[in-house]
Amino acid sequence: MSDLVLWEVRNGVGHVVLNQPERGNVISTAMAHDLKTVVERACNADIGALLISASGKQFCVGGDISEFGEHREQLAPLIGAMLDVLNPVMHQLASLPLPVISAVQGPVGGGGIGLALCADLVLASRHMFLRGGYSAIGLSPDLGVSAYLTRRAGAARAKYILMSNRAIAAEDCLRMGLVDELHEPEQLLTAATALAEELAGGPTNSLAGIKKLCDSAHRQDLLLQLGAEREAMLACALSGNSLEGVTAFLQKRKPVFQRR
Repeated sequence: MSDLVLWEVRNGVGHVVLNQPERGNVISTAMAHDLKTVVERACNADIGALLISASGKQFCVGGDISEFGEHREQLAPLIGAMLDVLNPVMHQLASLPLPVISAVQGPVGGGGIGLALCADLVLASRHMFLRGGYSAIGLSPDLGVSAYLTRRAGAARAKYILMSNRAIAAEDCLRMGLVDELHEPEQLLTAATALAEELAGGPTNSLAGIKKLCDSAHRQDLLLQLGAEREAMLACALSGNSLEGVTAFLQKRKPVFQRR
């Protein structure tokens, strides 16, 4: 593993940092393998939340077009091999039974959109903007970009963003629901870290239940969702965290929850 993706645990939060700022944190083959290693560590770490951020002025500009150019005669096999690495990584991130937060400090495009929007909560700088990028080089979305844009902004806006390839400013991203909070650039990482640490100290079984239920709600009918809610609530009620939460509420004190 190189240093293209950094990993650290602080105060119960796992920090994943894209770290090739001089190239806009492009997703190269090497970056894909580093990301795989780091996400595997996150899946096995004793953490209560995960924070995805990036070094430099850009969050992630998407795929490494220079690498695509070097292998233009074998582009499909190259992309296929990269996605064989990255698709399981994206599934692991989406399936983590804890809150995932992203801090998007600057421009984001292509597969970088997937890395930003796979988070449960997306915080962004007022200097960020989002651009699809795919149609400019004759490709279609990857890394869950079509799913995340559609879930957050709706199919019509997702198609507009991806087909037009126009830049979507931070304020418009907030209005469309693509991001959840906007912060001044110098305050973004502090705000994102504070939120991640707050959630890491929360009842992770409850938060995991919320995440799973909200992610499934759009694809099953109400009766099935009500049953899933019942199972999740009973599982929470059997845990020590619910007893602590109720007791702390009645005693008018801050609860002390246990991580998974």
